[in-house]
Amino acid sequence: MTDQLAPAADLSAVAPQIKAEILAEALPYIRKFHGKTIVVKYGGNAMTEERLKHGFARDVILLKLVGMNPVVVHGGGPQIDNALKKIGKQGTFVQGMRITDEETMEVVEWVLGGEVQQDIVMLINHYGGQAVGLTGKDGGLIRARKMKLADRENPGQFLDIGFVGEIDAINPAVVKALQDDAFIPIISPIGFGEDGQAYNINADLVAGKIAEILKAEKLIMMTNIAGVQDKQGNLLTDLSAREIDEMFADGTISGGMLPKISSALDAAKSGVNTVHIIDGRIEHSLLLEVLTEQAFGTMIRSH
Repeated sequence: MTDQLAPAADLSAVAPQIKAEILAEALPYIRKFHGKTIVVKYGGNAMTEERLKHGFARDVILLKLVGMNPVVVHGGGPQIDNALKKIGKQGTFVQGMRITDEETMEVVEWVLGGEVQQDIVMLINHYGGQAVGLTGKDGGLIRARKMKLADRENPGQFLDIGFVGEIDAINPAVVKALQDDAFIPIISPIGFGEDGQAYNINADLVAGKIAEILKAEKLIMMTNIAGVQDKQGNLLTDLSAREIDEMFADGTISGGMLPKISSALDAAKSGVNTVHIIDGRIEHSLLLEVLTEQAFGTMIRSH
């Protein structure tokens, strides 16, 4: 993290009347979501660009201060790749999953559970929030097992991709205890097996499952795209779970978006009221999505 802090946006030129209208527009949303849990999957440019990082920290604090309960689950792919390069390793992927040998797993734990997580915690604390970093080990939060990845070339066979995990169980007690004490939990997507073995887990999967278990009002996934688009490239702002299923079937949703949208869909079908896929490259997109009428991405409704 740099020592230099991003300056707050200069709002002196904005007319007082407009400022008042903006604040008034937020009121019904503050009332509606007061006391509700909002899980945020934090990734993409929003995690690497200084201006966006600082904006995100302030946004999360504001949601907490107006009475919501934000829970942040972060990724860190680019940071892991950079750390691997430093030790002369190249990140390799199969079907979008990082092959994770023992040495790579050590790097993943150090980067996600150390460097990246602590960066987020420090920034939120700097701006007056109270953030606490967690991995799956803390309070037995994420119990995991080794993932069996089906080999698409050889049906019935499985690929060994190392210490990549699937979620066995989530114990939300530590997250609830922190929320009750006005802390903001920052969760690294590292799970642990019964033997204490650490597993690298896709952050979208962790965010989706935590949103389900906490019965979150919203799951918000920050990405580097505007949202879900149709085959012509038009942004689809409002979709039902059934419409998403149809887009999987006809191939509209494919590639890198598959795990993200699958996690979003599972959460929507499992009791999370709405799931939002938003463009993290837009400053304050988190606040704009939660507190205004304006749609800043794709909303997936459970019905």
